[in-house]
Amino acid sequence: MTMPRRFVALGDSFTEGVGDVDRRLPNNCRGWADRVAEEFARHDDRTLYANLAVRGRRLQRIVDEQLEPALALNPTLISFYAGGNDLLMARLNLGRLMRDYENAVMRLKASGATIVLFTGYNVPLSSLLEPLKVRTAIYNRHIRRIAAKYQTLLVDYWCFEKFQDPRMWASDRLHMSTPGHRYMARKVLEVLGAPHSLSEPVMAPWRSKSLTENIADDVAWLRRDVGPWFSRRVRGVSSGDHLGARWPELMPVVLPERLGTGTAKTVKAQLSSRFS
Repeated sequence: MTMPRRFVALGDSFTEGVGDVDRRLPNNCRGWADRVAEEFARHDDRTLYANLAVRGRRLQRIVDEQLEPALALNPTLISFYAGGNDLLMARLNLGRLMRDYENAVMRLKASGATIVLFTGYNVPLSSLLEPLKVRTAIYNRHIRRIAAKYQTLLVDYWCFEKFQDPRMWASDRLHMSTPGHRYMARKVLEVLGAPHSLSEPVMAPWRSKSLTENIADDVAWLRRDVGPWFSRRVRGVSSGDHLGARWPELMPVVLPERLGTGTAKTVKAQLSSRFS
């Protein structure tokens, strides 16, 4: 009998699941990593899963807070996405960032686990942020080099044309929507060569907007998302400062259809008592 998979996910909001809202779950989100774990569990109910990712984390905090706890779980599969929040910084030493990233990958690879890395995507924030494309392109070149050097698996997010569709993005324009997370889960499973039952994401019908509607959307976005984000940057705080990892310990995967209803607090209590 093969050894059960022990899947540990590391990173920031991308891996935490922000944008894929599910108020029954910790931090009120689900995300692609949960969906991948669920597909593993549908084919092998011995699957164990932990998700240490926390929104807002930059690379150094991910390394400091998540690497050792992840390795202590003796995983067989590790997903690692980091550096996206660093790319948004006004001042960035990209060479140092990528050296630190490579050192982290080297430590993860030494565990013997299968490692999955990700390139970044040109998030459709605003035309004012077009210069970020250059940073992302350089970042991605390094990611591909590191993946080849350490023989990791690579999910080349940059190449997914599906994400040109605005419906794949949440209203904050920074995080994937539920269809986006569902599609990402499919692509990860394909890279892993794992069987799955995920179909193409179902999205709301496309409706073109008038110039007036687009301007109103931009104004609402600036007020609702950009203003608070900029305020946090000025104050040196993060949206994840008050949060912990959603699934900090390896646990059997509970499929969403078995969760029923309830708040994240009550569901988490049920899961903790069930698997303690």
